[in-house]
Amino acid sequence: MRLSLERTQISGTALGLGGGKELRRTVTRHFVGCLNWKSMKRSKDISAVEIGGERINPFSVTETQGTDTADEELVSKAQAGDKEALEKLVRRHQAWVFNIAIRMVWSREIAEDATQEILIKVVTKLSTFRGHSRFRTWLYRIAVNHLLNVRKSEFEMSGITFADMGRALDETPDFDLPDPKSVPVELPLLVEEARIGCMTGMLICLDRRQRLAFILGEYFGVTSEVGGEVMEISPENFRQLLSRARRDLYQFMNEKCGLVNTANPCRCAKKTRSFMQAGYVDPNRMEFTRSRLASVSDVAPHRLNELETLERKHAELFRDHGFLASPDLATRLRELIDQSPFDGEINSVC
Repeated sequence: MRLSLERTQISGTALGLGGGKELRRTVTRHFVGCLNWKSMKRSKDISAVEIGGERINPFSVTETQGTDTADEELVSKAQAGDKEALEKLVRRHQAWVFNIAIRMVWSREIAEDATQEILIKVVTKLSTFRGHSRFRTWLYRIAVNHLLNVRKSEFEMSGITFADMGRALDETPDFDLPDPKSVPVELPLLVEEARIGCMTGMLICLDRRQRLAFILGEYFGVTSEVGGEVMEISPENFRQLLSRARRDLYQFMNEKCGLVNTANPCRCAKKTRSFMQAGYVDPNRMEFTRSRLASVSDVAPHRLNELETLERKHAELFRDHGFLASPDLATRLRELIDQSPFDGEINSVC
């Protein structure tokens, strides 16, 4: 992997401190080429968003003002050439971007790529941020626009609907769990992987705008005002998208999922082995339970007060999913800059 960049492509101008769009596109392409996830040690390069360290929630109502003030200060320092401020800014948001992305695309690899691409866009465009909106709004608009157009996973490309998924679950045979000695992870974790993978697969049956509204509003408790801002729609339209997503998703779960209706025959433990045989669950490469930091409900506000008792049960099931660590792009960016022979010319990585 080439770690050096051409002199004209890592100057302060090319990195967004000035100059045209073509230069920013050039440096973005080079960053993407150099920051290849497949060359990183994914199991070790994880986000610093840890249970005892800094964990600022960009969507929390109670922390909004303090978070935005801190972000603004970091942006100003980064625009002035402070690499540590830039690294802190990227690290603060990378896990949140990743956790939105993996639920949008049902693929850890595509979610990691999307997180990389989004944060590179943020870095290369940072000089264009003028404070006309909150930094949170500016950053997550970039994320939203990217994720609405990101390449589809093979699962999403199949064009699966709720009717398709219902038939598939009905036709999936029930098996006992595999011999514990035959798999490299504990059986309860394997069942959890099957459960979360299946529930995340249900999201793929929603169209992308409904899916995104559900992820923001139901998983992460984003208010309609903030959700509308980042999706560039009115709060009322955001509420409508979220309401339709809830209706379609929860109706399907009521009819098919044993987690919410014990009259339904589908049980996660009984489907796990079949999911393994079909390639949806891989004990050697866990998609949805690896690098779990906490439950989503531990780190994000909620909107449960909007829901009736049964719907609240659905929402709590989704919010029990893991908030996952992301690959540490901040450190990789810093390493790339520090290893560049033209480091002195970089006034800012933005």
